[in-house]
Amino acid sequence: MNFRTGIGVDIHRLVEGRELALGGIIIPHSHGLEGHSDGDALTHAIIDACLGAANLGDIGTHFSSEDPRYSGIHSAKLLSETALILAHRDWRVEYIDATILAERPILRPHIGDMRAALADALGIGVESVSLKATTADHLGFVGRREGIYCMAVATITQT
Repeated sequence: MNFRTGIGVDIHRLVEGRELALGGIIIPHSHGLEGHSDGDALTHAIIDACLGAANLGDIGTHFSSEDPRYSGIHSAKLLSETALILAHRDWRVEYIDATILAERPILRPHIGDMRAALADALGIGVESVSLKATTADHLGFVGRREGIYCMAVATITQT
């Protein structure tokens, strides 16, 4: 069996006046993530991990922030499209492991819903999506609640 692993990282600034889209769901919070799409840094990190594992570039290669079609788009749609891009090249996502660094909001109550949304977008079982959340213990831009940092690892296999 041919398998590969890819790594993805994404960071977005927290801003007033936007919903907080993270992991394919909307989380109640006073701020949302800035971005051309819905700003979902977790989903973007997963997209980059998947594309990197298949050696297909990054999110900007396939879903440019210069393209008006992606303005405000729900990032879970981009993740589903990423799974199709991989499938057209005979790759399948087997496992995702991701971590979110955010001081606020508290994400533990939303982990299950995020895992389900991400698994659904990828067409895999929820048991194949591992998701953790932690804080930066008040250090740096995450600790000052200026942004959210996400990292992901994707394992893919050739079909």
